[in-house]
Amino acid sequence: MSFSSTTDTPASSASIAPLFVSHGAPSFALEAGSTGPALTRWGQALRGRFPALRGVVVVSPHWMARTPQVMTGAQPATWHDFGGFPPALYQLQYPAPGSPMLAQEVLALLQAAGMAAQGDAQRPFDHGAWVPLMHLFPHADVPVVQVALPAHAGPAEVYALGAALRSLRQQGVLLMGSGSMTHNLHEFFGGEREPAPYVLEFSRWIEAALVRGDWKALLNYRSQAPHAERAHPTEDHFLPLFFALGAAGNDLHPDYISREVVHGMLAMDAFALEPTHTPA
Repeated sequence: MSFSSTTDTPASSASIAPLFVSHGAPSFALEAGSTGPALTRWGQALRGRFPALRGVVVVSPHWMARTPQVMTGAQPATWHDFGGFPPALYQLQYPAPGSPMLAQEVLALLQAAGMAAQGDAQRPFDHGAWVPLMHLFPHADVPVVQVALPAHAGPAEVYALGAALRSLRQQGVLLMGSGSMTHNLHEFFGGEREPAPYVLEFSRWIEAALVRGDWKALLNYRSQAPHAERAHPTEDHFLPLFFALGAAGNDLHPDYISREVVHGMLAMDAFALEPTHTPA
């Protein structure tokens, strides 16, 4: 399968570049490392370029559903969907508003693309959404709409989800995939260590494929990328990358925000997918 489609046209200069972020462990909310401040600077620059930012549409692996679900509530709660972390983490709140109007636009676009999308007015923000957003927009003043990652989907299906929403980029909306560049929790032992060689090899292979626009290799990363199954024993935390790619289209290059590795095995890569050129 090719990523190309009739909607793969160059983005205009008024388009907001889609974003992929690695949200790491929930403790990223308190332990910002170098990635947290880098995301904050990027968010500030985005607000400078797009002062009328309408909202963020985010996909996280911590909300999966059989069919696309869309958060429609006006004031989603902050869900601490994890256990065993310091008490301070459970005191954090991210009181960003939802956007019922934007949610209806998302639903309409997904349904127009043939997806049986439904709204969920009770859905809270899971940590895959609110933890990176705390760094991107620390004042929680940008409306957020979360979309469920389709269960049992592969890269091509998640790409199609992002592609269906691509037009929102010209309407003041940031489309964001929140996952992890590497995510093998069987190797998580805590503490700070040097990055495992396989983590660096996998991450830089993905970066090189993005830079050269090798969509076939990316789509088939499971069989082509070095250490793919070790980097991702399951695909859920890598699939949000394809949401960002679908939102971007084929005319892009990765503008890296972070290449940090924490705990030796969690690559915190974050990058915007900027157009390689803009129309005259």
